Amino acid sequence: MSQHSGTAATGTHYLRPGRFDSAFGRLVGWLARRGVSLLGSAELSVIGRSSGEWRSIPVNPLTYGGETFLVSARGHSQWVRNMRAAGGGRLTLGRSVRNFTAVELAAAEKPAVLRAYLERWGWEVGRFFGEVTAESSDEELRAAADRHPVFRLTVER
Repeated sequence: MSQHSGTAATGTHYLRPGRFDSAFGRLVGWLARRGVSLLGSAELSVIGRSSGEWRSIPVNPLTYGGETFLVSARGHSQWVRNMRAAGGGRLTLGRSVRNFTAVELAAAEKPAVLRAYLERWGWEVGRFFGEVTAESSDEELRAAADRHPVFRLTVER
């Protein structure tokens, strides 16, 4: 079962993965490295803020309004903290590696992206959003925004 760590008020909300989630994540990452995407998943790699080494995790990139976003459904995770420090990373799917820079969205910018993310991925990540769904009001989505970091990616050419 997932565990809560931190609070939304301090910007440290995080839901740790349980054993099943961790095992499933390793499988999805393994498949992504071999070019198999489960419904749009990819492997995110970011330089660790303390170790200086690449850290990887499977993610669900969202294309919305012609741009690519990463949403942390679980909250202020290690990849989020590393992304803030590194300012970018890479998305891998098989031999395709896309390097990018990332800018974190302000809470006021998040409702439309969170709604699109929940429309696309709610079946998988909805449990991390509590009562908030793709049908929630903008006000409800804004209230949840601090718990779910969102990054806009700019892919390097």
